[in-house]
Amino acid sequence: MTALRRIQRELANIATQPIEGITVEPKEDNIFEWQCAIKADSESPYKNGTFRFNLSLPPNFPFKAPTVTFTTKIYHPGINEEGSICVPILRDEWKPSASLATVLAIIQEKVNNPSPDDPFEPDIAAVLKNDKSKFLATAKEWTKK
Repeated sequence: MTALRRIQRELANIATQPIEGITVEPKEDNIFEWQCAIKADSESPYKNGTFRFNLSLPPNFPFKAPTVTFTTKIYHPGINEEGSICVPILRDEWKPSASLATVLAIIQEKVNNPSPDDPFEPDIAAVLKNDKSKFLATAKEWTKK
């Protein structure tokens, strides 16, 4: 089974070359389901926050992109109420050659650097664009919770 071998190799790579600020824990009974967490950078609007998400690998991985669902609520223009994150590599820019370490690094970058462009949450993006101090205060408040 191609997917299984590839996932095991990806996990081994992440174990030997961990990504600072990210933890990855495959579920005991299912290597296709990973429980991950991002510790926000100190320069991020979410500093001191840890954001958990599930990464689900499809049976036909790497030919189909993984699904990412945040389980920690986050006030972010690129992450919606349901916990979906808006990153092109998980949609139309997916390539079977993409490593999961790269995917995790892109997710981490997106969390730490919210941008009002290509938003999942247009209202939050508008606050970020038009009233950055209000955005930062709200992000900080949500992060505390």
